[in-house]
Amino acid sequence: MIAPDISLDATDLAILRRLQTDAFVTHKEMAAELGMTVTPVYERIRRLERTGVIKGYTALIDRQKVGKPQVVICSVSLKEHALPLLLKFQESVSTFPEVTEILHIAGSYDYLLKVIVADMNEYQQFIVHKLATLENIGHAQSSFVLTEVKHTAATPL
Repeated sequence: MIAPDISLDATDLAILRRLQTDAFVTHKEMAAELGMTVTPVYERIRRLERTGVIKGYTALIDRQKVGKPQVVICSVSLKEHALPLLLKFQESVSTFPEVTEILHIAGSYDYLLKVIVADMNEYQQFIVHKLATLENIGHAQSSFVLTEVKHTAATPL
């Protein structure tokens, strides 16, 4: 669902799809692909950035090549669910560099954390010295990813 104050047409969506596949594509290349001139493409991208549709640009890193191949999904239940405690948990976990995603969910657990580490030892250190030090943790369960079948940062449009 698109926010009511932001209107995206087919060209905006085409630009977003293209940027998600290659954020380094030049405005000139994109203009040629879309049958436009460079200036309108440039202006549309700037509008998408200004309105927050495009939140930023990042590089996708091969975790194996930087020594962080292990992905762990950590399911966390909190003891208490008062809003200040939820916010404190979110703030605290957000500071841990190993945690790359935090999802507040409905169901048996309160949060899913995607944790990226080198190995089991590093994950154990994360649990003992970081996660377990948080006051409101009730229960945590770890699921170790065996094979990452699909990984994308792209949003389906």
